[in-house]
Amino acid sequence: MANHLSAKTRIRRNAKRYELNSSRMGRIRTFVKQVEAAISGGDKAAAQEALKAAQPEMHRGVRSGILHQNTVARKLSRMNSRIKALA
Repeated sequence: MANHLSAKTRIRRNAKRYELNSSRMGRIRTFVKQVEAAISGGDKAAAQEALKAAQPEMHRGVRSGILHQNTVARKLSRMNSRIKALA
């Protein structure tokens, strides 16, 4: 158990950050799953709309520091190319 005041503070801070980051990641995963479902369903229009909704969420994850910028760029690029291939 933590004895120092700074260690106790860090434990509390880490718990708060874990809650925030996990909820943000869950939200991002939900949006990505909606895009994946639309792609697997073969509905190009729905997939494009889902991607438009997912894109700002993923960029918010970059801004908050839970995802790397290149990771988001790669995932968006791959999803976009899969949507284009539906035609």
